[in-house]
Amino acid sequence: MQTENKKNQAKFISLEGSEGVGKTTSLNFIKGYVESLGHQVLVTREPGGTPLAEEIRNLLLEKREENVDASAELLLMFASRIQHIENVIKPALNDGVWVVSDRFVDASYAYQGGGRGLGFERIEFIEKWSMGDFLPDLTLLLDMSVEDGMARTRLRGDSDRFEDEKITFFQTIRKAYLKRAEKSKGRIKIIDASPSAELVQQAIKKELELCL
Repeated sequence: MQTENKKNQAKFISLEGSEGVGKTTSLNFIKGYVESLGHQVLVTREPGGTPLAEEIRNLLLEKREENVDASAELLLMFASRIQHIENVIKPALNDGVWVVSDRFVDASYAYQGGGRGLGFERIEFIEKWSMGDFLPDLTLLLDMSVEDGMARTRLRGDSDRFEDEKITFFQTIRKAYLKRAEKSKGRIKIIDASPSAELVQQAIKKELELCL
């Protein structure tokens, strides 16, 4: 984040990971833990987070016969993201409210850069042009084998346009996430999402304590 880093300042945390890694459970834990420290917390998501961004989310996730071009998908993601940043995330942080987002810009590198094969360079250009240097203070990447994650996803029942992709799509996403973590200069912390929820939460708590 581009503002000064002070201990009592509101922080922006994003949670990343492919399908079935347990983001919802972890989001609830993060919210509860940060609130227990006396902070206000706003939980939001991408794509989405504002009325217009949620409309874009529905467009992106809906199953359709028309082929969705990868570049069109990427630009829709960023259109949603800019609305989210300017109308929700920045105002909340300015009001002293911590923001926890279910996915943020790293998801575009993973899903469109990796999964759709667009690579990182084009996304880096769009990111800099549209977001400047605005990034989360901390990103937690929940990581587990694609096979285990997809098995969890299938238990949920109904799938969206992304969840219907082949397993190779998600294997490429995982590789892109890990590559992005290597380049993050320590902002992205990898959390092993395969153990019990309690152990995952212990690992998350440790990273949050370092962020305070």
